[in-house]
Amino acid sequence: MRLSEVKNNETVIITKVLGHGSFRKRIMEMGFVRGKEVKVIKNAPFKGPIEFKILDYNITLRRSEASLIEVMLLDEVTEELSSGFDGVIDQETLKESASEKGRIINIALVGNPNCGKTTLFNFLSGSKEHVGNYSGVTISAKKASFSKFGFQFNLVDLPGTYSLTAYSPEEIYVRKYIWKETPDIVINVVDSSNLERNLFLTTQLIDMDIKVICALNMYDELLKNQGSLNYEKMGKMMGIPIIPTVSSKGKGIDDLLQKAIEVYEDRDPIVRHIHINYGQEIEKAIQRIRTKIKENKPITDKISSRFMALKLLEKDNETLFNLSRYSNFDEIKAITKEESHRIESLYNEDSETVITDAKYGFIAGALKENFKQKRNSGKSRSDKIDHFLTHPLLGMPIFIVLIFIAFYTTFSLGSYPMGWIEELVGGLSNLVSSWMPSGMLRDLLTNGIIDGTGSVLVFLPNILILFFFISIMEDSGYMARAAFIMDKIMHYFGLHGRSFIPMVMGFGCNVPAIMATRTLRSPSDRLLTMLIIPFMSCSARLPVYVLFISAFFPSNPGLVLVGIYFTGIFVAFLMAQLFNRTIFKSKETPFVLELPPYRIPTLRNVLMHMWDKTWQYLKKIGGVILLGVIIIWALGYFPRYDVEAEKQVVQTVELQQESTLDRPSANLHRMELQQEAARLQNSYLGRIGQFIEPAMRPLGFDWKMSVALLAGLPAKEIVVSTMGVLYQVDDGGDVSLTRKLRQERYLSGPKQGELIISVPVALAFLIFILTYFPCIGVIATIKNESGKLYWAIFTMVYTTALAWVLAFITLHLARLFF
Repeated sequence: MRLSEVKNNETVIITKVLGHGSFRKRIMEMGFVRGKEVKVIKNAPFKGPIEFKILDYNITLRRSEASLIEVMLLDEVTEELSSGFDGVIDQETLKESASEKGRIINIALVGNPNCGKTTLFNFLSGSKEHVGNYSGVTISAKKASFSKFGFQFNLVDLPGTYSLTAYSPEEIYVRKYIWKETPDIVINVVDSSNLERNLFLTTQLIDMDIKVICALNMYDELLKNQGSLNYEKMGKMMGIPIIPTVSSKGKGIDDLLQKAIEVYEDRDPIVRHIHINYGQEIEKAIQRIRTKIKENKPITDKISSRFMALKLLEKDNETLFNLSRYSNFDEIKAITKEESHRIESLYNEDSETVITDAKYGFIAGALKENFKQKRNSGKSRSDKIDHFLTHPLLGMPIFIVLIFIAFYTTFSLGSYPMGWIEELVGGLSNLVSSWMPSGMLRDLLTNGIIDGTGSVLVFLPNILILFFFISIMEDSGYMARAAFIMDKIMHYFGLHGRSFIPMVMGFGCNVPAIMATRTLRSPSDRLLTMLIIPFMSCSARLPVYVLFISAFFPSNPGLVLVGIYFTGIFVAFLMAQLFNRTIFKSKETPFVLELPPYRIPTLRNVLMHMWDKTWQYLKKIGGVILLGVIIIWALGYFPRYDVEAEKQVVQTVELQQESTLDRPSANLHRMELQQEAARLQNSYLGRIGQFIEPAMRPLGFDWKMSVALLAGLPAKEIVVSTMGVLYQVDDGGDVSLTRKLRQERYLSGPKQGELIISVPVALAFLIFILTYFPCIGVIATIKNESGKLYWAIFTMVYTTALAWVLAFITLHLARLFF
């Protein structure tokens, strides 16, 4: 509860004072400290100032200032204490209770990409956030809470960013979070092996005048490279405590939390606000702009006026927008323009460049006094590895071989646990069938839930193995090299080199991949990448691929699977080229991508990544897939009676009577199959399939395949589970879905007796699955990220139309060879 929310004549106890710098100091000097009792006297009209009584004198605060003080009602404190407290509840007791309530520390983690920030977050919180050794893994803030040393820590992992300048969505998000949420402490995670670049962000946090602790992460690498840093002395120079950590091994974590408690309780002597000296002329400009900004009290209570003055000199549009609603905005804008012009004429450089140079000058001075690095004339380990992996001739073949190994292993090694799970699901289905009497409930459990979800669960080992390889590539740093290798090809097709990383993420799930396009600076580059990411075969499509490849291409499964994935990439590149020449008139943007040093992936992070994807998959099975299975089963089960089915029943009864007289039962089995087929065909599901079948017939798809495609709109895994329900008819329940697909034949019509799914039809179906309508989650993400419903609808229409055309071409080409 905030002090601004308290009603007239209510008494509260202060639990925490937020804000920063001079505001926080001033408000605490006036007596607004933790444990003090405050009474609200009255609220001014029109949400004006509020009058309070504290320390026996009356004082007024603006509503914006009161909103930065956390409180709890005196009655609530007294009631809590009375229930389990023996003794007199005096002022000291209330203060202690408020102190207990104030033992909650809100911490934001801020740092460059690849600095180990998310690894630190995972270790601190026990969370399972995905860790990747490349830019743009954390797209939005991730939150976790834990208790230690008698305090509750509320931890937020903010997106990785190189600076707080309003260029990318990540930079804007981080800056806005610090301003609006006012965390008690910001932990700035710094990569020890790249101090100069990482400390640039630190200088901006210093300008913000907030409580900062520096986590000197990967400190073991600094020592391994025979470097030495006097971090205690450097911390005193910067007014920021510096704690060495190795987050991947959990070293220094307890020291970091203990320091956070000291800083939170204002017990650390190192913490102080310093002003980075930008030179006499720039300091004059800062002071002149600050004077005008300070007239706007509400905003300077949360945001340092010095930081805003610097951002204005750096021509930061976001800061201009934040100040635009204030009465003296035109004056601020005019003074900023005047001072920027003066600085640029003096230094013959852009004002932003002058300030950036001054920051790096400050960093260089601090490192010169405190950092010693042994000069190594030889090549680093990463350079030696890159000599082969990013070689102009060898780089691409090595990349293709690594991808092939990943997919081949996914299929071949995963086939063993797949068989075990398949047997387990079949055994469970038979067990339920033997225990329960026939009826709708048994049919729902066996032919619906168990067969439907089981047909999806069987592919869990493949997904685990695939994400094991993806995690290794990401955590080791190879994924960034893959983007480097692919840049020339990407550029040829009109894509930015950085688009490769979201595209590769699309192999896991298209939703976070589309969100990862935020790392692209150009809006047209972002939108173009969003539109082609659906062609990246996400893990949801993998079960469908494995099912059809197992059924129709058992001799070369790995080759076919790799071919499908590369077909998706090729289609994406062609569409990018087409869009670039027709829809987008994109300007070329520079390709800037960090190549982090190679690191050995930790078993903990790899397992976390695999578990995260497994858990997502299992939740899907228990959520949208289970719901989809039940709906598909119900549509296939009802209506139970119609004229054609009744005729089939009568004929079956007659044949059963004939069979009891020792006559051949082949006709009986055939009639049972026809009866079940007729029932399914006349069910609601069959009617839907027959309605869309004419559009799919030129592709060789029957009504069951058409229904499966329709069912895959919410999630592609439902395609397999739907087929598990539709192709339930067999000669005893021992035939797997792959065999059912191979053996399914037309029971009537001109093609009676012919196979429904031939090899050409199977290939056409795989291509259709690869390219048609992405799941609803992807469409919603495209709408949110692009900001327009038009692009979401466009994606739905063009991918489905393209899928039909490509499947038609594939069918007729394949018939020339098979």
